[in-house]
Amino acid sequence: MTETVTVRVPAKVNVQLAVGGARPDGFHDLANVFLAVGLYDRVTVTPSDELRITCEGPDADQVPLDRTNLAARAALELARRHGVEPAVHLHIIKDIPVAGGMAGGSADGAGALVACDALWGTNASRDELLDICAELGSDVPFSLVGGAALGTGRGEKLRALEVGGTFHWVFAMADRGLSTPAVFREFDRLNDGVRIPEPVASQGLLDALAKGDPAALAAAVSNDLQPAALSLFPALADTLAAGRTAGALAALVSGSGPTTAFLAPDAESAATVADALRASGTCRAVRVAAGPAPGATVV
Repeated sequence: MTETVTVRVPAKVNVQLAVGGARPDGFHDLANVFLAVGLYDRVTVTPSDELRITCEGPDADQVPLDRTNLAARAALELARRHGVEPAVHLHIIKDIPVAGGMAGGSADGAGALVACDALWGTNASRDELLDICAELGSDVPFSLVGGAALGTGRGEKLRALEVGGTFHWVFAMADRGLSTPAVFREFDRLNDGVRIPEPVASQGLLDALAKGDPAALAAAVSNDLQPAALSLFPALADTLAAGRTAGALAALVSGSGPTTAFLAPDAESAATVADALRASGTCRAVRVAAGPAPGATVV
């Protein structure tokens, strides 16, 4: 048996998040266009006497170290399916913002799954890994595959998308988190009595991704959860305005927030936007990253 395995997993930005009405199960149908970007968590697994989780990195104190952590749940489910004792130490090195709408927890789940599969030699098929990911949460399958994809259902049914170039992003971290369930509840409240159409991906946006055209992508990005996020966290509007003023082609809340995402025409422009956001006093931290990035990868 291998003694240690490390897996690197990317963050994501939602370049389109179209949200349907609430379903009877409480979820919402989505048309969710994911783009993986080069901010990475690393998950290292080593044999241990029992399942144990440790974490380091920015805001690591906010990461649960019990069996509610998606990394722990991934290890437990793979072990259950293959009759393996889940006696591993999972060590997470965070670089994806915590509670930031960039799927950091989902990335850790996908990373732990791939790492445990390699450590235990369970040789799970890609389909089985994706099935476990879908059980863990709507964003976890995309963390496994990376690149760009359209997620439908509640986001877990993926279709890979072509990307014809590199897109440069700036991410501004807020001074507190936002609960994804709370944002969806606010979405439902704001849309009470409104007929919500079936969510569909924008063909213009898919074409812009395929061509690698940042200006066309900027014209097509959208997030149906943004009004709800801004309703719960009005100060995010100041961050969005600061990024636009600094020259971002597009500014939007990433997923359920509170991280805000800014698309720039090139790397140099991204650095300029990042400097302006740091100086604006409207956010806690700023990161620059490009996409697409590969999914969960053993390193």
